Amino acid sequence: MFPQTRLRRLRYNATLRQMVSETSLSANDFVMPLFVIYGKNKKNPIPSMPGQFQFSVENLVTECKELSAIGVRSILLFGIPEHKDEHGYVACKHNGIVQTAIRAIKEELPEMYIIADVCNCEYTTHGHCGTIVDGDVDNDLTIATLSKQSVSLAEAGADMIAPSDMMDGRVEEIRKALDDAGFYKTPIMSYSAKYASGFYGPFRDAAGSAPQFGDRKTYQMNPANSNEALREIDQDILEGADIIMVKPALSYLDIIRRAKDEYNIPIAAYNVSGEYSMVKAAAANGWIDEQRVMTEILTSIKRAGADIIITYFAKDAVNILNASPTPGKS
Repeated sequence: MFPQTRLRRLRYNATLRQMVSETSLSANDFVMPLFVIYGKNKKNPIPSMPGQFQFSVENLVTECKELSAIGVRSILLFGIPEHKDEHGYVACKHNGIVQTAIRAIKEELPEMYIIADVCNCEYTTHGHCGTIVDGDVDNDLTIATLSKQSVSLAEAGADMIAPSDMMDGRVEEIRKALDDAGFYKTPIMSYSAKYASGFYGPFRDAAGSAPQFGDRKTYQMNPANSNEALREIDQDILEGADIIMVKPALSYLDIIRRAKDEYNIPIAAYNVSGEYSMVKAAAANGWIDEQRVMTEILTSIKRAGADIIITYFAKDAVNILNASPTPGKS
């Protein structure tokens, strides 16, 4: 009771504030998403995502070396193919763009942990996440392609498979396909609660994956729903997911928290392109302090319960952490 209890006593000194901090960030928290394209000596800026690029394979390897040097040890890899097809079969090829990139990274940086996104939206002519039948994505036909894609990526050297399509039953079928091919040690990080969000716009520019008709509301989740997210997570855990993901992160901190409270399983959260680009745009206009807001957002995601944060801020955040002095008097 006041005046005996004065909570500000714990805030007057910077060292003490750090000692009693309930949440802290480290390089081990972050996964950096990267985009790879065909060609040579390419590092194409992504206009809607300032500071992000599409890399040709050799430049992607250089970027990974820079990330590794500062302490970012894991990447999430997305590919932009030369040619697309109706079903996404191009994503299953031995010499596909992501498969080629994985082999090149592993040759130079065997310690870099590579998470391979598994979906078809970047690889289909129509931009949807699977095979279209009667104007909608056919669930089971799509799963067959995703399973082949997963095995191909594991054969290339992917350390983890991350299906992002939101088809029912895909974790079980991918797990079976990986096990049958001898990749029983390869974990699955499932995009379990992936919402039909407006925050994906810049990513779709970067990956060339915007749907050419309709939307993805028949397979991605309704942003109004919370209980449904737990049902999706339940199902993926039962099917063999090793890590579950909530996407996007910032508008779904409540889902992260509910998942953390409910499940004894590692939880990833994807701080998506729109969340990143909003901060960049506001900072460019001088409306916010970019570093401070970035740190606050990432801290909120971890505070909500995320064990892994997938974020385009990973490089910037780790550079800031590496440069941070030991707290002293304020």
